[in-house]
Amino acid sequence: MRLNRVFIKVILFLIINFYFLSFCFAQVKDLEFNLDINSKTTPLPLIFSPSIDLSGRGYHSDVSWPAHLADKNVLSRWQSEIGFNKGFFRLYFDLWEIEKLKNDPFLRKAIFDNYEKIIKNISEAKGKIILVLYGTPSGLAEVLDKRAFPSDLKSWQSYIKEFIRYFSCQKRYDIWYEVWSSPESEDFFLGTKNQYLELYKAVAEVIKELEKENKIHIPLGGPGVSSWFKNFEENSIFYPERSLIYELIKFCSQKKLPLDFISWHAFSDDPLAEKEITIYGKYPAQIIRDWLSFFHLDIKTPLIITEWNYDSGSNWDEMRSEKSYVVSSFISTRLKSMFEAGLDAQIYFCLEDFQNNKEGININRGVFSYSLENPYLSNAKSIYNLYLFLNQLGDKFYGCFSLDDFVQVLATARDSEIILLISNYIDPHIGRNYIFRNLSKLNQKDIHKVVQLYSSLKLDEVIIKKIDLNDISDRLKNMFKEASKLQEKKELFKDKVRYIKINLNNLKGSYIYQRYSINSGCNWDCSFLPIEEKIIDIQDSYQENLELAPYSVELIILRKE
Repeated sequence: MRLNRVFIKVILFLIINFYFLSFCFAQVKDLEFNLDINSKTTPLPLIFSPSIDLSGRGYHSDVSWPAHLADKNVLSRWQSEIGFNKGFFRLYFDLWEIEKLKNDPFLRKAIFDNYEKIIKNISEAKGKIILVLYGTPSGLAEVLDKRAFPSDLKSWQSYIKEFIRYFSCQKRYDIWYEVWSSPESEDFFLGTKNQYLELYKAVAEVIKELEKENKIHIPLGGPGVSSWFKNFEENSIFYPERSLIYELIKFCSQKKLPLDFISWHAFSDDPLAEKEITIYGKYPAQIIRDWLSFFHLDIKTPLIITEWNYDSGSNWDEMRSEKSYVVSSFISTRLKSMFEAGLDAQIYFCLEDFQNNKEGININRGVFSYSLENPYLSNAKSIYNLYLFLNQLGDKFYGCFSLDDFVQVLATARDSEIILLISNYIDPHIGRNYIFRNLSKLNQKDIHKVVQLYSSLKLDEVIIKKIDLNDISDRLKNMFKEASKLQEKKELFKDKVRYIKINLNNLKGSYIYQRYSINSGCNWDCSFLPIEEKIIDIQDSYQENLELAPYSVELIILRKE
């Protein structure tokens, strides 16, 4: 009798596991991507350009090199291998650093000349420069601090006017000026909202004068806040009109001041961060364009995220170092989200890690890292290869296509080339990020419940169904159900290779097929060489079967012989 019971249990166990495995394999279907080569294309959106903030290190043994700039060898490598001919390149123009050397004119000139060399190289390559006007020179504020509000605005205007005149009017460099960075944070600006607006007005008046004198256009924008909804007072996504961006749009409209672009920062580990739903049921970029329209400003004013990165809350994250291939796949996925959310441009922060600097800042957000034991040697993370991939994209854009929640294909062409960028980013916190992006759909009681759960580190347990909740609305229950489904998908796919059939139709001739890859075997200074190369003869269509590892990016180039 006991043997029969054991036998029955074994059979039941095998049946349950059979159905479970069948369910899993049924979920892991082969993916298929179809592209008609003759289908309509548009110019490749600027959002997919290899744009970068040129900051890094924060300290150099060469005192004539601007402290906030990345190492000159890293800049040279980017210039030679990727170039400055596509996208935006951002520099902090530290006025405090320059002016503190007024008693050492030779060193002051050397630092200024080094700034100009970079600006000149970018401008001559036809890239766009965003120059952050930052740092109040000593003597122009009531306190001796680079973050201080320049209380003597007339002197401030005279001071910056000579720089802008030189760069934009005399040299005609293609510079877009951004007034300050993260002004709402005491770490960067010691002032009030009204003082920031007066500071912006002071710069705007200078630019209007120079434009009139020289019959040229000099782009000006801001406010470069740390999140699109931030202001000097506490604020959240639930009160968009309390944001500094709203205040600046209103201020520029009322004062007839130029506002040529709007900027903010967006550090997040959510690859769909720009698709956060506001209380109006729209993405932030859509809301900002509504404000521009309401205040009779140009609705097509460029919206630019001037700082962003993969950010889980840690200054030093393994995903941005020994596992940087994960961030490579994240970047590809997030660029698609930015494009779909209505952003015009983005600038990744930053070119090189910050370590061992005078401010004590240690952050590994850079595309390059370096060792304190050998600071002369910089190491390219696999993130750099992702930017090499972006640099290969064609100027004709078919589109960016999602094959499921994780796999996407960016399809482009150039002359007789077809270029595909394929990525597989499995968001580890997909359920939680889904909840956060949709918080504005909830009532105050449910929002408070979500915040309480997150603060007590129980939100993830609810999502994976370890904790049941009863005292919540049906809407929140449904949201948790969807979050649970997404998290289950993440568990299913996080370790699985995906199989994709790529079908290219209306393609004829002999082609060289090259495939480049970023995966878990690529962490530091990976060679930019094809891992697969072959010659293919195509009669009318072509099919390629591709294996795609978790957190990997593939670049496929078909070049006609």
